[in-house]
Amino acid sequence: MERIPEGLRTAAGYTWRLGLLGIGAYLVVDVLARLQLPVIALFVALVITSVLRPLVDLSARAVPRSLAVLIAFLCALAVIGGVLTLVGTTVADEWNRLGNELRGGLGRIDHWLTGAPFHLRPGTVTDLRAKIGDFIAAHRSTLVSTALSGAGRAVELVTGLALSVFCSVFFLHSGDRMWSWAQRQLPTGSRTVWDRAGRAAWRTFAGYTRGVLIVAATNAVLVGIALAILGVPLVLPLTVLEFVAALIPLIGSPIALAIASLVALAARGPVVALLVLALIVVIGQIEGHLLHPLVLGWSVRIHPVVIALSVIGGAVLAGVLGAVVAVPVVSVAWAVIGELRELRAHPGPRGRPDRAEGERHEG
Repeated sequence: MERIPEGLRTAAGYTWRLGLLGIGAYLVVDVLARLQLPVIALFVALVITSVLRPLVDLSARAVPRSLAVLIAFLCALAVIGGVLTLVGTTVADEWNRLGNELRGGLGRIDHWLTGAPFHLRPGTVTDLRAKIGDFIAAHRSTLVSTALSGAGRAVELVTGLALSVFCSVFFLHSGDRMWSWAQRQLPTGSRTVWDRAGRAAWRTFAGYTRGVLIVAATNAVLVGIALAILGVPLVLPLTVLEFVAALIPLIGSPIALAIASLVALAARGPVVALLVLALIVVIGQIEGHLLHPLVLGWSVRIHPVVIALSVIGGAVLAGVLGAVVAVPVVSVAWAVIGELRELRAHPGPRGRPDRAEGERHEG
C-alpha cells in the first residue's frame, strides 16, 4: 500500500464509489422506464396539483376543502374545454378559405423557386406533392397499422390521464396529511432532513411549473398578436401550438414558430414567412432576458447552459417527454442539494429538532 501513490488511491476510491452510484442510477432509471405509465401519471398529477393548489387554498377559506377541489377542477375543465372548442370552431370556419390560400401559396412558392437564387425547374412543388401522394398510396397498410398502434397509445393516454386526475384530487385535498404520514414512517433522527429536502423540492417544482406556464402564455399572446398583424391564417391554433411548445424551454418556441412560418410561406409568401422567422429571435430574447429572470429567477437558479444541456439530454434519452421533464428534474435535484448543503453548514437547533426529540423519547 505504501508503494501506491496517494493520488492513485484517492482516484481509485472515487472510481469504485462513483461506479456503484452509476449502477444504482442505471437500475433506478431502468425501473422507472418499465413503469413508464404510472411514473408519467404521477408527474402529471404533481403538475396539476401545483397549478390548482393556489385556487384550492383560496376557495377553501370560504367552502369546505372537498368542494374547493371540485370547484378548481370544474374551472380547469371549463378553460381547457373552451380553448379546444374555440380552436376547433376556428379551424372549421377557416378550412375552406385556407385550402384555397394554400393552393395559391404553393403556386407562388413554385414560381419563387424557379427564379434566383434557386433556379429549380418548374413544377417542383407540384411533383413533390404527387410523390407524397404516391408514397401514401404505396404504404397505406403501414400507415393503417401505425394508426391502430396509435389508437392503443391513445387508450394508455386516457388511462394515464385518469390516474393523474385521481392522484391529484387526493394531493389537493389531503397532501399535507399524506406528507406527514410519510414522515412518520422514517427514523426519528432523519425526519428533519427529509422534511426540508421535500419542501425545497416541492417549492422548486411548483414554482417552475407555474412560472413556465406564465412564460408560455406570454409567448403565445405575443406570437398571436404578431401573426394577426401579419395576416397569417389559423392564428388561434398556431397560438395554442406556441403555448404548448413553449413548455419545453429554449427549443419549443422556435419549433412552433418554424411551423407558423411554413403556414405563412404557403398562405402569404416568403416575405411574411421571413418576418415570422424573425419572431424566433425576438421571442427568444424576450424569453431569455426578461421572462425567465423575472418569472422563474426566484424558483429555478440554474444557468441557461445547464438548461440547454438538460433539455437536449432529456430529448436524447426519452424523446419529447424527456425534454419536458428534464429541466424540472434537474431544478428539483439542485434545490435539494442546496438545501442539504445549507443544513450541513448550519446544523443548529433548526437542523436537529427531531434528534433531540428522539433522545427525550429514549430517556
